[in-house]
Amino acid sequence: MTRNLGFVAAAATLLAAAPLSAIFERWTWLIQAAIAVAVVAGAAALSRLARFPLWGQILAMLAGLTLGLTWIFPGGTELLAFVPTPGTFVHFGELFSASAQDMRTYGVEVPDVDSLLFLTVLGVGGVAVVVDVLAVGLRRPALAGLPMLAIYSVPVAVYVDSVPATPFVVGACGYLWLLVTDNVDRVRRFGRRFTGEGRDVDVWEASPLAAAGRRLAVVGVALAVAVPLVVPGMTGGLMNTVANGTGDGTGRPGQGGKPGRIDLFAALSGQLNQSEVFELVKVTTNEPAPFYLRLGVVDELRPDGFQARVPSGRPVTRSLPDPTRRGEQGVDQRRYRASVEVTKNLNMPLLPVYAEPVKTEDLSRNWLYDPNQQIVFSNQENARGKRYAFDYVRSTYSPSALRAAPSLRADDPVLRQQTVTPSVRAVDKLVDQLTKGKQNDYDKVRAIYDYFSVENGFTYSLSTRGGTSGDDITDFLATKVGYCQQYAAAMAWLVRAANIPARVAIGFTNGSNSEGGRYVLTNRNLHAWTEVYFGGIGWVPFDATPAASIQGSVRSAWAPDTDAPEDATPEPGSTVAPGGVDPSAGPNDPDRLDKDADQGLNVGDGGPTRQSPVWLWWTAGVLALLVLLALPALRRSALRRRRRVRAVAPAAITPAAIPGPRGAVRDLTVGVDAERARADAHAAWDELLDTLVDYQVRVDQTETPRATAERLVRETVSADAGAVTAVRLLGRAEERARYARDPLTGEALHPALRSVRGALATRADRRTRIMAALLPPSVLLRWRTALSDRSTRLVTTTGQVRNRLLRWDPRRFLAGRPAR
Repeated sequence: MTRNLGFVAAAATLLAAAPLSAIFERWTWLIQAAIAVAVVAGAAALSRLARFPLWGQILAMLAGLTLGLTWIFPGGTELLAFVPTPGTFVHFGELFSASAQDMRTYGVEVPDVDSLLFLTVLGVGGVAVVVDVLAVGLRRPALAGLPMLAIYSVPVAVYVDSVPATPFVVGACGYLWLLVTDNVDRVRRFGRRFTGEGRDVDVWEASPLAAAGRRLAVVGVALAVAVPLVVPGMTGGLMNTVANGTGDGTGRPGQGGKPGRIDLFAALSGQLNQSEVFELVKVTTNEPAPFYLRLGVVDELRPDGFQARVPSGRPVTRSLPDPTRRGEQGVDQRRYRASVEVTKNLNMPLLPVYAEPVKTEDLSRNWLYDPNQQIVFSNQENARGKRYAFDYVRSTYSPSALRAAPSLRADDPVLRQQTVTPSVRAVDKLVDQLTKGKQNDYDKVRAIYDYFSVENGFTYSLSTRGGTSGDDITDFLATKVGYCQQYAAAMAWLVRAANIPARVAIGFTNGSNSEGGRYVLTNRNLHAWTEVYFGGIGWVPFDATPAASIQGSVRSAWAPDTDAPEDATPEPGSTVAPGGVDPSAGPNDPDRLDKDADQGLNVGDGGPTRQSPVWLWWTAGVLALLVLLALPALRRSALRRRRRVRAVAPAAITPAAIPGPRGAVRDLTVGVDAERARADAHAAWDELLDTLVDYQVRVDQTETPRATAERLVRETVSADAGAVTAVRLLGRAEERARYARDPLTGEALHPALRSVRGALATRADRRTRIMAALLPPSVLLRWRTALSDRSTRLVTTTGQVRNRLLRWDPRRFLAGRPAR
């Protein structure tokens, strides 16, 4: 039944991994995970068949998992296609390091990326090892639910929509299967069903087991109700209401909410790096030259980079804010209409809209509008397959109007919120250089905007590592190679460092596939740009990414193409694609305005960071493992040495006082210490029994020493005359030490032990000899017995304390029974 329980534990682990199907596009991960779990289960079964101790079973399962990973994810240096080499572990390290970046790059559903598949298979295989140890090795299958639940927490943390319930039910069935199998195994071992030990039974608890079952049921129900309320990403409930609060972000009452867990930068990077091109949005507008279609905003800057702030707003079915600004010189506002069709490929609780919508159609009240972020989101619906229309206001500005905009007061909430910037010395130094002598906010922003030009050495590349932390921004400013995410985040960071509110917007460029005001936008049209807040005007877009590298890039009078010829600058207030540049030129077009990266201004504080050699860690780990493996052998050697010293201790020299005249010589006689002789015989016999255990020879504690010696002569050492004599000598010495008045003395017990050990080693096979030398079973048995004794004492002590506390249990007084 133990073998069956091991395979059920493996199957339950695979069933518990079912929620991962919500993350991946294909089922490759399941096939690879099944191979890894099967190898782990097979290694566990073989190790138990060979009667390995628990730690030996764990090592066998880890070795099996390593072989499985080597076969599934080869690095090209393996032996026999599955035997790992040092190069294999280097390859594993590279996959593990790449997985961290790919997790930020790809959004669900994830394609078959080797690094993420490796991380998944490694995690599921590791959970299989832990489940097997808990369910089979320690016989605690209930605890196996914790690592299984850890698998379910992965889609809960990263899935955009509510987590599907069906995969969780499948995993729960696997867990129940494991519990039932273990229960059946225990009942069969016991021989009959039971309901408890019979003690402490009263009117309140008919059976201790029944009471324990009721308590577990109550705790389980409580957790089942509480966990969905506090785990982020699950369907809304009480905690959503408490966490989101109310308000539309302007101080007026409204309805709050958050669109689930979305890493907009990860989604942007993942879609841009897809080799396949697929449609996401189809939009039709009557605006002749529209600006970018907005999807979301990233405006909370932390030390680890820009993060999306939780939006709040009111249903779009109500009236939306009117963004019209009347009587302002240099600000042109016109109203347009657009209709949008979202394909099945866009899986987000955010709707793409143009900035400043004023009216929506065909959307339910589940969709909310945040006037501060200017986004449409939902807590209950998804954009996939939606069709809707909306009216919006398009605002354009002249440079003179932005230059005349007043700076915000120090207590302005937008200034306080949107200028929070972690201190990065190199960035602050660069901002001071760029804005030196600038008198107004617009000139400062233009100086920062103009810095991100091809002339200054900046080039566009999708092959760079993503990230918006201080280190990532510093690296980008030093190498000057990146894509829209780095351009937009770096400009927003620099503008904030100049004490001007800025944020990053994410959406779609117009692309090149347009006809009659209809635009078909694909994953290659996803884009990020910067928005800057000007007093009395609002949020104004600036796109610092090189225009020639972006399909459908749009430039304006206040943010022109800095790499275009001077005569191509648009007229004030206009928004057109830069002249002289093919708008269809993609990021991979060889004719784009990329130049060799010029180091320019060195924004780093020092040279490149030197990483510590990896081989030191590997060496330390190997040495630690060798020391751990050598502990049983060292313990056995020390025990044998102590017994040997005791066995060869010299006899006691005692003076014999003989009466005589003065000056008579006192005679000295050599006597024998009986207690020492008995101790020597016991030590030699204990060493013999441990030697028998080491060489897999049966030991019967009910036999007398003479009977044990005669059995060994008949069954084990009969072919060696010296060993026969030695065994009988050891048996006779132990028998005399136990039962006779005078112990056996003057015999060489240690040479006898050496003779018996040699005979046993000659008879044993190679594996037994290796195990006796490296992992002596006698030491492992002694440790296991000591651990069991300590556990028993702990349980006994706990029971005694519980019995004392039960004397004061108030339920007994309520039941009318006196305290015992």
